[in-house]
Amino acid sequence: MKKEFRILFSLIMVFGVLSCNVDRLPETSISDPAFWQNENDLKSAANYLYTFLPGLPETGDVWSDDAFGTSANSISDGTRITPSSDGYYRAQYRLIRAANNIIEKADLVADRGGDINQINIYVAEAKFFRAWGYFNLFRRYGGVPLILKPLNIEDEELNMGQASREEVVAQIYSDLDSAVLDLKSPGTIKAEDYGRISKTAALAFKSRVALFEGTRSKFHGYGDAQKHLMIAKTAAKEVMDSGEHDIFPNYFNLFQYEGEGRQNKENILVRQYGKNLEESISYHVAQRNLETGAANPTRGLATSYLMTDGLPISKSPLYEKPTNTVEVFNNRDPRMGATFFKEGDEYIGTQPVFNIPAISFQKTGFANRRYANLNDWQVSRSYIDRTLIRYAEVLLNYAEATYELDESISDEDLNISVNILRDRESVSMPHLTNSLVDNNGLEMREEIRRERRVELALEGFRYWDLIRWKTAEIELPKTILGNYFFDEFGTEVVPEVTSDNLIILQKAENRHFDPARDYLWPFPVNQIALNPSLEQNPGW
Repeated sequence: MKKEFRILFSLIMVFGVLSCNVDRLPETSISDPAFWQNENDLKSAANYLYTFLPGLPETGDVWSDDAFGTSANSISDGTRITPSSDGYYRAQYRLIRAANNIIEKADLVADRGGDINQINIYVAEAKFFRAWGYFNLFRRYGGVPLILKPLNIEDEELNMGQASREEVVAQIYSDLDSAVLDLKSPGTIKAEDYGRISKTAALAFKSRVALFEGTRSKFHGYGDAQKHLMIAKTAAKEVMDSGEHDIFPNYFNLFQYEGEGRQNKENILVRQYGKNLEESISYHVAQRNLETGAANPTRGLATSYLMTDGLPISKSPLYEKPTNTVEVFNNRDPRMGATFFKEGDEYIGTQPVFNIPAISFQKTGFANRRYANLNDWQVSRSYIDRTLIRYAEVLLNYAEATYELDESISDEDLNISVNILRDRESVSMPHLTNSLVDNNGLEMREEIRRERRVELALEGFRYWDLIRWKTAEIELPKTILGNYFFDEFGTEVVPEVTSDNLIILQKAENRHFDPARDYLWPFPVNQIALNPSLEQNPGW
């Protein structure tokens, strides 16, 4: 299924090595105008864009309150400083430049007799990736220079200032709307092209962008929040109504080989890896990184999981304070046990069956189970694809946008969104309803946010959710806690604990968040030096 696309990926990697000092693919080895002869040249150039999709391991949740590494994180605790340079910033503009080049050169290929339908598809892919790059910049920096054509060293646009937030997000919408017109639906993409951008991928991503800006606008008090929230809801509903996607029955297997390929209709966009040792084009070592403590789940995340009666631990009569690591998982949402290692789980070659977290590096007393696979551990490489957009997120986007538009949501809308996730075969949790909320002193907004937190746990969403909800200033300065320090952890490593025997990772007194500064990232110093029109974000 992946054979042809993986062969193409290997060619991409060769081109990538050649192009390490430039911003676009074809010009590295041959004259740029001579490269664009037919639609296959466009495809080769479009393939390069896929190398910019983020890989594994995913450790971005250490920026938030959901994970803690082997030491404190400067983004999470507010101690970072303005960087002298930033490879991430430059990488996004390399992606944008490569996409711009494809869009510009498409007419040249058409003039040379290329298949216009195929040309339009690769241009649509380029527009998707241009939107992807600009959203990555937009989330961090707000307004950024908006460059929509390949630039030469003498072009004045190299010194242009930031566009406004509204201008950047409007361009992202425009690119995604244009892409939707020419991209194929997932069901019509050939098996050998599995992994290419689809129509529903563009719509799902549009719902992500619009929900981000809609809620950020609403809670930070600027712009037209209702407009963006409606865009988010409408885009999500288009994906839901397409009939192309469904929920995969087993939550743990979403992040295993069983969840790969076309049979998993929940996956909308993935970062693909090689197939096996014999076809080892690219691989990752996510499990080894996570096993040694790169992103350990925190107590904050752990306490978010509901009890099996559908109530939080603070409300449920089922909750009893645990006396060991096994009891932590008693009567909890099954997604917790699929996300955290627990006693009896298949583990690693030197310890085939998991017992308790190793406090020396799994410092929170919880262990991250994402992408764990014993066979992959044995060969020190994994080919499990990374899910970047999945249908569960679309359903959550729909529910949140619907609620935030009117600050209410019907049981009917909950049933076509949140409750589909709770009905997952391996989950089977009670439905979220208005009566459940009203009868138990809960708040619907918080329950929708809770569902998002546990469903998308450790996938890199939490930090950006805190940013857009304007709750980072509340949540990030809090003390970061881990599990109870049970006797079974032993005394080889004895962490500091609270009066209630909870592991302390970092105290509140050492954590800071400046609302006037930290909701935007600083532009790298070298970029401001290169472009005098680029204005540093406030407070940096």
